[in-house]
Amino acid sequence: MVERSNCSISKVQNKIKLLPPFLLKLSPKDMKSQLSSNDEDECQLSILGYCWWRSAAKFDECVRLKLDLPHIASLTPRLRVLKELERLALIAHEGLNELRYKLQMYRSGDFWVPTGGLKKEEMDIPPVITILLVGFSGSGKSSLVNLMYSVFGRSGLIPFARTSSGGATKYTTMYMEEHNVMRSMQGGFCVYDSRGFNYAKIGDALEELSSWMSDGIHHNQLCLRSGDDVLLEADTETVGLRSASKFVQRTVNIPMVVVNIAEVHKASKASDSKPLEATRELFHSPALRKCNENPILILTHGDLLTTEERIDMRLRLCERLGISETNGVYDIVCLTEYGFLAEESDPVTAYALAEAVYRALLISDRGHSPKKNLQDWALFVLSWLMCFMGALFSFLADLCSKLGQRDR
Repeated sequence: MVERSNCSISKVQNKIKLLPPFLLKLSPKDMKSQLSSNDEDECQLSILGYCWWRSAAKFDECVRLKLDLPHIASLTPRLRVLKELERLALIAHEGLNELRYKLQMYRSGDFWVPTGGLKKEEMDIPPVITILLVGFSGSGKSSLVNLMYSVFGRSGLIPFARTSSGGATKYTTMYMEEHNVMRSMQGGFCVYDSRGFNYAKIGDALEELSSWMSDGIHHNQLCLRSGDDVLLEADTETVGLRSASKFVQRTVNIPMVVVNIAEVHKASKASDSKPLEATRELFHSPALRKCNENPILILTHGDLLTTEERIDMRLRLCERLGISETNGVYDIVCLTEYGFLAEESDPVTAYALAEAVYRALLISDRGHSPKKNLQDWALFVLSWLMCFMGALFSFLADLCSKLGQRDR
């Protein structure tokens, strides 16, 4: 673990305001050639690193733009992305603690707004809101869970979810894992880490996803697929010890699609469109539609790309998915290149993560359905009986037809 810097974050932030504007647009690598190499300047570099977009080609034009809301829609997609990133940077320092407090105080249904003339007591609101992370293998779902623990639960660098980084490159999440990222007994939501899908088997992925969304999920739920015999041989004892029957079955309230844009970019450069098309099919799966809203899109591993590649890949992906490049899309990196937690050296990432979860809870509370009353249950039973009788008469008619043919 990298030793944390001794400099005060707030002290460095005040010094950033005194830096010349051209330094704010440089990448951390370029800054090193402009600033001195003492410890305090190195601390400044670690803080300035989160402003990666300020080295973009069009950033000068973004700076010259005035905040004129009626003309925001007329901006180019690239400028809209830059303005969105600047928005996050503007409110990240002051807004993170406020948003974290709202998430800590949140209880299921707090963001529900009275609609349709029904009272809150008449709505079917679960005791805990369930957020499901879905994506392809290596997209960073488990790393995202660890980041949530560090930002929301203030847990430091404790790896609550095992990832495939480092030496365990062949590791894959075999079980559904429920995470209380707030580390609170009163938490109003939980986050589920799921097993990653395969780009080459998108049909099987959509079928499995549909079962999760319709039947529900529970902690330690085993996700078996063809070819898993070898992976389970080393985990035979663990499989027997995991008692899944006692865990509560959760209904998924809101999904988040996690995409490794570095991997998609690499495939696109090699003229391989499979990851991009598979991501589009996953994102537009009917099973993920909740409250007539698109799933929240989380872009990861952007730090492996250059500034221009990172922005271009975001624009290209959003265009292919047919969604806004600024609304419901978040570029999140778990650790900076300096090894610090996002909360300490990258407040933009920490705030973007908090806003993504906050947005998910808002969408979820807007999609609750009314409770079923006696009349609803009576209609359900009656419709079931009618279907059963229809199937029975169909079977009897087919049987009588076959018997009649025999007699002839």
